[in-house]
Amino acid sequence: MAAKALPSIYGLRGLTCSTLFGLIAATGLRISEALALDDDDIDGGNGVLRVRRGKLGRERLLPLDPTVVAQLVGYAAERDRLLGGAPNAFFVSCRGTRLTDCSARYNFAHACQQIGLRAHQHYCRHGRGPRIHDLRHTFAVRTMINWYRAGKDPAREMIRLTTYLGHADPDNTFWYLEAAPELLALAMARASSDDREARQ
Repeated sequence: MAAKALPSIYGLRGLTCSTLFGLIAATGLRISEALALDDDDIDGGNGVLRVRRGKLGRERLLPLDPTVVAQLVGYAAERDRLLGGAPNAFFVSCRGTRLTDCSARYNFAHACQQIGLRAHQHYCRHGRGPRIHDLRHTFAVRTMINWYRAGKDPAREMIRLTTYLGHADPDNTFWYLEAAPELLALAMARASSDDREARQ
């Protein structure tokens, strides 16, 4: 809500930022990957997002939840209405130009300040607190937690998460997960259960 309320003349700033942050939270995209998206990278009919400019130039296709597709389609329609036409980039500033990394990070920090996750700063400073990249970490951890709770084998599922996040090596994905207390507790409980079953 704080991102959606970011002030601008036509409301495009809040619309763009809230959709951008929501997409990253729902998919674990890198900020650079999200900002590089163009309209034809979103296939609303098939519910697929194409990441053309992943890390090290890797391209990948991501299946999207229907609720995410609906948000992206709705954003694009309202964006075009406010601008009076379709821009070249998917996420744009109030001037219709591609949203920059600096602008995205500033607006995220500003929204965090509005809801108390960062202390208010003078002179447009960001201060300390959550970063956009933390949304990617949270996505990875929540995905694994949901797999544990659903009774899935996390070791078998890990390659899916590694691919979805665009990591070249599963070790990079494990690095995201090792400092999450809830996830570690679930992993320990699963290991204890497996050990008990093996002894029976």
